[in-house]
Amino acid sequence: MKTASWLLFAGVMYVILTEAIQPWAMLPSPGNIGFTIIFVLFAIFHCGACAGWRTTGIFFAIAAVVSFLLEEIGVRTGWIYGAYHYSGMLGPKLGDVPILIPLAWFMMIYPSWLVARALLRGVNVKAVGGLTSLAAMAAIVMTAWDTVMDPGMAAAGNWVWERGGSYFGVPLHNYFGWLLTTFLVYLRAGFLWRGKRGFVVEKGFPCLPVVVYAFYGCSYTVPRRVPALQVVAFFAMVAPGLLALLQIWLAREPAEANANVTEFPSWAEGLESNDVSER
Repeated sequence: MKTASWLLFAGVMYVILTEAIQPWAMLPSPGNIGFTIIFVLFAIFHCGACAGWRTTGIFFAIAAVVSFLLEEIGVRTGWIYGAYHYSGMLGPKLGDVPILIPLAWFMMIYPSWLVARALLRGVNVKAVGGLTSLAAMAAIVMTAWDTVMDPGMAAAGNWVWERGGSYFGVPLHNYFGWLLTTFLVYLRAGFLWRGKRGFVVEKGFPCLPVVVYAFYGCSYTVPRRVPALQVVAFFAMVAPGLLALLQIWLAREPAEANANVTEFPSWAEGLESNDVSER
């Protein structure tokens, strides 16, 4: 499983590199659909290697179901993200949402989750406040990714903002929708991981998704369709990605800070997953 993860990691980094050097050279690339498939497979295999297949399956199911349902509601009503619809560039649809979209959510949800875990290293995730803080941080980290990605993807015609918006053609409403969607996913993910060994993101193989996040941010600092996003990318993605890597590589001890903690109140116990990590 680790071998597959390393190969897929190399594939993801290659595709990101092809996008970054487009202003100067053109290398073969699988396009948005191919990239998403490679990236989501990397996320699934890496999560499986680190947390076990049962945990990975539940995490993926939570992310896919929540994101698809909120996207479908969002496209039909405009309530969650603003008024928008998808073009046919992202492949076949289920309802009004391309099948690729729940996969794309997970490909971003997993690396952002590890970045947040690294940034909040040492926070007591067995307490309600700590877990909520982690879910909020992860939601912010992933929404930051969308502030960099969305304007260019929309400008390329992958989806259409029907009334435009004040942020490079994207409505600010969209980002509140992303915060809501991802917070719901991460809050449940926190219960899924609660009490597991290895919650702290360590050096080497476990931190590969954090490397991907930081490198993806760096790829947006080169000239793009929306030049001003180079600055946004640096502060929104590169900075937190590098801070997360510093937390991982410079920490003297991988202590999980989960000893002598206050347990959840009794009303929250039913939310905890009985899943056991398959290492």
